[in-house]
Amino acid sequence: MVVAMADFRASLSDAAPAPSLGPLLVALRWAAKGDWGRAHKIVQDEGSAEAAWVHAYLHRVEGDLGNAGYWYRQAGQPVAKDSLEAEWERIVSALLGSGKA
Repeated sequence: MVVAMADFRASLSDAAPAPSLGPLLVALRWAAKGDWGRAHKIVQDEGSAEAAWVHAYLHRVEGDLGNAGYWYRQAGQPVAKDSLEAEWERIVSALLGSGKA
């Protein structure tokens, strides 16, 4: 099971996500690998505030800031102003720290 950021980053080179990863980390994994469509498809089926945050991040990656703003509100998160990489890392860290990995 992935328990640390370093382990999660190392898993990005694997062909497939670890079976122990939850759907939100799998979505963030696909996003990091450049597969926005696969990541978005996964997160669309999730209904938590954490999923809304990932959804917001994905629309920010896409450049659809209006849609991203909607999802940030759903997540109860401020609109991110830092780099995409910094936000990705913040979300992954939050998910790993919450036990929702």
